[in-house]
Amino acid sequence: MSQDAMTAVLGDDALLRLQSTAHLLPAPLITEFTAPGPAATAALRDVEVLLTGWGCPQLTEEALAQMPGLRAVVHTAGSVKGLMTEAAWERGLKVTSAAEANARPVAEYTVAAIVFANKRVLSAAQTYRAARAQLDPLRLYPEVGNYRRTIGIVGASRTGRHVIELLRSYDFEALVYDPYLDPQDAADLNVEQTTLDDLVRRSDVVSIHAPEIPETQHLLNATHLAAMRDGATLINTARGSLVDTEALAAELVSGRLHAVLDVTDPTVLPPDSPLYDLPNVLLTPHIAGSLGNELARLADAAIDELERYARGLPFQHAVHRAVLARSA
Repeated sequence: MSQDAMTAVLGDDALLRLQSTAHLLPAPLITEFTAPGPAATAALRDVEVLLTGWGCPQLTEEALAQMPGLRAVVHTAGSVKGLMTEAAWERGLKVTSAAEANARPVAEYTVAAIVFANKRVLSAAQTYRAARAQLDPLRLYPEVGNYRRTIGIVGASRTGRHVIELLRSYDFEALVYDPYLDPQDAADLNVEQTTLDDLVRRSDVVSIHAPEIPETQHLLNATHLAAMRDGATLINTARGSLVDTEALAAELVSGRLHAVLDVTDPTVLPPDSPLYDLPNVLLTPHIAGSLGNELARLADAAIDELERYARGLPFQHAVHRAVLARSA
């Protein structure tokens, strides 16, 4: 992983847990495989498990050749797509990631956004700031509230399922669109499984939790956005490419829809994008995932898996090659 990733994720407590579970080789931090230096090269020859994180180089055939004893990869971040290669899968490596742990803060952000969106908190705050005087909320916001709202979840991913779990304490109806969701799983989640067309038409809030794969490029297109209810809110904490940005901007400029966007396409919108200044849009700079003290959860999750490996147990959150193609 990168030095920044190690500093951010592996605090003193995590390092103590690591040292009590595993033998840390000399030069334990390796930031590249192509020319890692003599100490790192020697360490790689003896390594059995790689603890990886943000900034980890790809596990190419050349990199793997330096690690003849490598048996497992424990990733302290979410997706392993950036580091796993065909050669790495062919090696038969056991792989796990902290994606489940990282899904939790994203779900918490999402539920907070849902509650605030239905309460029109952003609009009320802006109105109050401008007035700087007593307001009449009953008159100004007769239609707001979270009672019996319909929430559409696009993607029953780890994050999507966490959102569904957290929504159970509210008086919401949950709809889910996911072509890979088994009907029995939908029943167990106590959600109504439906089509994307039906979901966008019926929902007060549409929240996106699908992976970024070729099939999900512009998953929500101009037609879907046009079908959303007047005053509905779109929340995107997944990837910006899942939404047609141009079509969304047109709907938001018109004032017909609201949006909470933690991700956009492009990742950073151009300075002249109207979305920065629209009163019905909340833009955040990709903060829904683990930040600050939440990073300790990633370390704990990864070390939990390492401890299972040390005891000869299978990973609890194993990443499988066949599933990775349709997941984040």
